[in-house]
Amino acid sequence: MWSDARSGARRIAVIGGGWGGLAAAVRATQHGHRVTLFEMAGRLGGRARSVEHAGRTLDNGQHILVGAYRDTLALMRQVGVDPDAVLYRQPLAIVYPDGDGLRLPPGAAVPAFARGVLGWTALPWRDRIGLLALALRWRLTGFRCSPTMTVAELARDCPARAYRELIEPLCVAALNTPAGQASGQVLLTVMRDALFGAPGAADLLLPRAPLDDLLPRAAARWLQDRGARVVCGQRVMRLEVTDSSVLVDGQGFDQAIVAASASEAARLLAPTAPDWSRDAAAVHYQPIITAWIEAPQARWAQPMTALRSDARRPAQFAFDLGALGGPAGLFALVVSGAAAWVEAGADATREALMEQWAQAFPAGVHGPVQWLASRTEKRATFACSPDLKRSPAGVHPRLRVAGDHVEGPYPATLEGAVRSGLAAADALHAAR
Repeated sequence: MWSDARSGARRIAVIGGGWGGLAAAVRATQHGHRVTLFEMAGRLGGRARSVEHAGRTLDNGQHILVGAYRDTLALMRQVGVDPDAVLYRQPLAIVYPDGDGLRLPPGAAVPAFARGVLGWTALPWRDRIGLLALALRWRLTGFRCSPTMTVAELARDCPARAYRELIEPLCVAALNTPAGQASGQVLLTVMRDALFGAPGAADLLLPRAPLDDLLPRAAARWLQDRGARVVCGQRVMRLEVTDSSVLVDGQGFDQAIVAASASEAARLLAPTAPDWSRDAAAVHYQPIITAWIEAPQARWAQPMTALRSDARRPAQFAFDLGALGGPAGLFALVVSGAAAWVEAGADATREALMEQWAQAFPAGVHGPVQWLASRTEKRATFACSPDLKRSPAGVHPRLRVAGDHVEGPYPATLEGAVRSGLAAADALHAAR
C-alpha cells in the first residue's frame, strides 16, 4: 500500500531539475503527491538555464522554441509565466544577411509554406516547384520514411540550393546533427508537427528574457508554494528499490522519477536495471558552441539571421540579443553539430567565427566587432542518427525515467523533455 492511502498522496522523488524534471515535479504535485526535487547543480534548468559567464549573466546557449511546443507553453502558463511576455514570436524565417531565404507568412500551414516557397524569388522557378513537389511527396507518404534513412538521403531530390539553405539549416537547428548523419524520420516528424502543423506551429519563439525566467524560477516558486521540497546542489549518489519503497541516498519514497541526463541516469539505475543502464550509457552526443561578440553599431531587421555554413564557416545562425531584451550590440553565434570544431580547438573556432562574421557583416556597414566569450556544451544533445537506440521510460513499477533521451518520436528538445516529464508523472500516478 502506498503512503497516505486515505488521501491517495504518495511521496515522490524527482531526481534532476532540468525542464523534464520540473515538468514531472509540477505534474506530480498537481496530482496531489508530496514531491521532493533533487538537482545536483546550484540552480535549476539543466541544459537550458542562465549562467554567470565572462562577467555577465548569459544563457548556457541560444535556445529556440517553436509554436508547436504546446506542452512547454502550457507548463509555463501553469507556473505563472506568460509566454507572450518572455518570448518573441515571428513566423518562420530562414533568412540570410543579404536578405535571401524562406519567409513563411502567417496562416494555415500548407498555404503558408506554398506562399513562402513561391515568394523565395532568389530560387529559380524550377527549384521552387521542385521543393514544393518534394514537400507534397512527404505529405502524401504520411511523413514516413525508412528508419535507416538519413536526412541527406531523404532529400536527395531536393534542389541543391534549397537543400543547402533550407533543409540543412532546419536539420541542424532541430536535430543538432549534420544532415549526412541525422535521422530522416525524426526530421519528417518535426516537419509534420511544426512546419505542416496547426496555424502558428512553425512560428519561431525566441527568448527575450533569461532562460531562468522562462521556467526554472517560476516553477521552483510554484512547487514550494504547494509544499514541495526543492533541493539544489545535492547530487544523488545512490538509488535503491525495495519491496515497499524507493531509497534515495537512504531517504524513503514511494516512487521516483529519474529526470537526469542519460549518463547520470545510467549510473543511478545500474543496480536496478543493468540492461537499461548499459543502453543509456552508450548514447552518443553532439556538442553546441555558442559565441558572444559585441558589435555596438550593428542593427538587423530581425533578431535571428541564418548564416551560410561550410567546412570553413562554423555558425549556422546568429542572434541579435539586444533586440531580444539583452544589452544593445550583443550578438550570439551558434554552431550546432559542432563535433568537428570542438576537435579543431577553441582558437581555430574563434578565428573562423570572426572571419565568418566579417564576411557576413562587413565592418563598413555594421561597424567594428569585439570577441567577448564562448561556451561549449559537449553533451548538448544526443546524436540524432537513424541507428540511435533510445531507452524506454519504464524501468520498474516504482520508477520512471524522464528526459529528451528516452524513447520518443522527437529530437532532443525542450518540448521532448517536458512531454516525457509529464508522461512519467502521469504513469506513476496511474500505478496502484
